[in-house]
Formats: sequence, structure tokens, C-alpha cells
Amino acid sequence: MKALPLVAGLLFATSAVADTPVLTVYAPDYFASEWGPGPGIEAAFEETCGCDLVYKTGELLPRLLLEGPRTEADVAIGFNSDITKKARESGLFAPHGLDMSGLTLPIDWSDDTFLPFNYSHTAFIYDNTKVADAPSSFDDLLNAPDDLRLVIQDPRSSISGLALVLWVNHVYGDDAAEAWAKLAPKIVTVTKGWSESYGMFTDGEADMVLSYTTSPAYHIIAEEDLTKSAAIFDEGHYFMVELAAKLAGTDNNELADAFMAFILTEKFQSMIPTSNWSFPAALSEENWPAGFQDLPMPEKVLFYSEDDAAALRAEAIEAWRSALSQ
Repeated sequence: MKALPLVAGLLFATSAVADTPVLTVYAPDYFASEWGPGPGIEAAFEETCGCDLVYKTGELLPRLLLEGPRTEADVAIGFNSDITKKARESGLFAPHGLDMSGLTLPIDWSDDTFLPFNYSHTAFIYDNTKVADAPSSFDDLLNAPDDLRLVIQDPRSSISGLALVLWVNHVYGDDAAEAWAKLAPKIVTVTKGWSESYGMFTDGEADMVLSYTTSPAYHIIAEEDLTKSAAIFDEGHYFMVELAAKLAGTDNNELADAFMAFILTEKFQSMIPTSNWSFPAALSEENWPAGFQDLPMPEKVLFYSEDDAAALRAEAIEAWRSALSQ
């Protein structure tokens, strides 16, 4: 007889769990990892929603296109503007319906479907104790001695690598192939993704690495290391923004809307700098951590609309591939 309260308690707990709504968020691996912003965002949102936020990680767009309307996702987070055209044309996403007047991006943003949550600028990072005369323009980099060792990412598999070829295209236009021919002798390795190349740089296997203007903030804040700097170029830097979107076929419409609105809150945005190591998309500069407020910022921001990025992608990648295959 004493077992009856225990059984009743277990049944009640099981029922309570079953009644808890689940919000399924598709995200890249880095986002939901223990060192990424995902765990903190999950805990903060669950405090307000009375729900269970569950991440499912991996490549976003290929998975969503494969699953189509059958997808389990309610929200997807981690897109960038160089691939949103293909995502938008899938018809899988719904308007977010949010007021974006509080965005603090360095460009105007009016997209009613893809909502920014952080941004940075593509840049080359160097060790300022080893590179005494860092390039201050793209032309300087192209004309640097060929023994300068660069590591970059493959534009066919990496969003930062794709940003680089679009950056070169933006700066040099019809002369992009010639620019790549000058840069190619300095490139010691092309990695599939960002983490491999950045690891090579921090291990001393390269003098400069393709990354972001915010990358030094990690070393400054997390490691108290002031030796990593971004080379700021006179021609400007390619703008990278990360985005979230609600799935049109979600069965949890109110929860999905609540999460999208949560992205613009100070609670969410204040977690971005020191977990995703990027500038928050909706937080004023005076509320950034000190390590971010002191970062050098490019005076000129370069950016392609999703239509232009889609139209130029193949041409920009081919100019890169052709030069590096010589």
C-alpha cells in the first residue's frame, strides 16, 4: 500500500512532462555547443515560456530543404544573408511580424522574414607581436611578400570562406581573378571550416587567418591576451549577419513567435558578445562589454543583397578556384 503514493507521483510527473510544450530549434553545431550561446539562451527562454526548448544541430538549409514541410523545426537560427535567397524561395518560412526599429546594425535592415541576432565583419587576424607591419588595405595584403603565410576557408563549405570571395569581388570587381592570383602564393592552406584554420593560426602555423573583426575580443576577454588584432582595410570589410526565421508549418506558432521576439530582448542580446563573440544586433554600444567597445571598426561596410550574392556566388568562387589551382 505504501507504494501507491510513489506510483501516483510518478504518474503525475510523467503527465506534467507530457503537458510541457516543446519548441524545436534547428541550429548549427557551434550555436548549441557548451561554449556557444545556445545553452544560456535556452535557460533564459525556458524561464519565461513554460516550455522545453530543444536544439537539433547540423547544417541548417540542406536539412530543411530535404525535410521540406515535414520538418520538426519550429524556428531555425544561424543563417547568413549570403544564402537567404535560396531559403526564402523554399517557401518554408513565415514573416516574423516584429518591430525592428531597435536594431543597431551598421546597415539598414527591413527583412520581414529573416531576423538578425548578431553581426561582424570578415577580416584577417594576426599576432601583433609577430607581424610588425600589418596590411592596412587589401592592396597592401596582395603586395605583401609571398612568405607571409595565410590560412583561409573554402567558400564551397564555409560561410566565412564564401564571405571572403564576395569581399574580393566587391573590392576588385572584374579584376578579382588577378587579385586572387596575387594572393594565392601566400595561402598555405584552405580548410573546410573556420575552426580548423583558426586552430592552425593559434598554433603558430600561419601569420594571418581569415576570421572576423570581433575575434580578438575572445582573446582579450577570455584569455587576457592582447596579442591578436584584426587588420582593418581602407577599402572596407564585408558585412556578415546571422539570422533566425520561423517555420511556416510550425505547430507551436505562439511559442515560435515568443522565441523570435525574445531574440530582440536585452536578455538575449547581452549573451551574444561573450558567447558567440560577435556584435549584438539589437544592443547599443554602451551596453557592449569593454573588450568589444575598444575593438577597431572598419569605416566602410561592404555588403551584397541576397539577390546580388546569389547571382555572384558561382563567378566569385570560380575566380578563387582557378587562381588557387594554378
